[in-house]
Amino acid sequence: MKKLHLLTPLSFLLICVFMSFGACAQNNKANRPSPPASATGEIGPANITINYSSPAVKGRTIWGELVPYGQVWRAGANEATTFEVDQDVMVEGKLLPAGKYSFYTIPGEEEWTIIFNKVANQWGTEYDDRHDALRVNVKPRETASMNERLKYDVTDDGIVLIWEKMEVPVSVKVKE
Repeated sequence: MKKLHLLTPLSFLLICVFMSFGACAQNNKANRPSPPASATGEIGPANITINYSSPAVKGRTIWGELVPYGQVWRAGANEATTFEVDQDVMVEGKLLPAGKYSFYTIPGEEEWTIIFNKVANQWGTEYDDRHDALRVNVKPRETASMNERLKYDVTDDGIVLIWEKMEVPVSVKVKE
């Protein structure tokens, strides 16, 4: 009879351990359909880091359907995309102080609005324009090749959002 009493707590402990492993595996962001990704680089002496979740096209129509024109988009999936810079920079000729921002866009067929929001760590759909630090307008352009997954690049001229057959360049320069 004593063996049965000892076995019950041990069994309970093992079940809890296995359940916690399962819960941890479900929280692994790399297993999401839109896994986390990042782009880092330097523009002059300024270090830039963009953290985002990278959705795939999966045969869908992206621009104007999955991502509607004229509406705020989190510029990725899941949590809001973040843009971090360690020095003051000029974005499309306008000052953006050093810091970490959430990065949103308002896509349009001919022009996009790029938004840097002061609330960096938030779920992507929690956008509030009262916290915008900067808004600028840019022109999208078609790419030569298909890009299945959303990605960002940091270049000598700024940053570029690339997805499907579209790229959106944003000029970033070091403040002089």
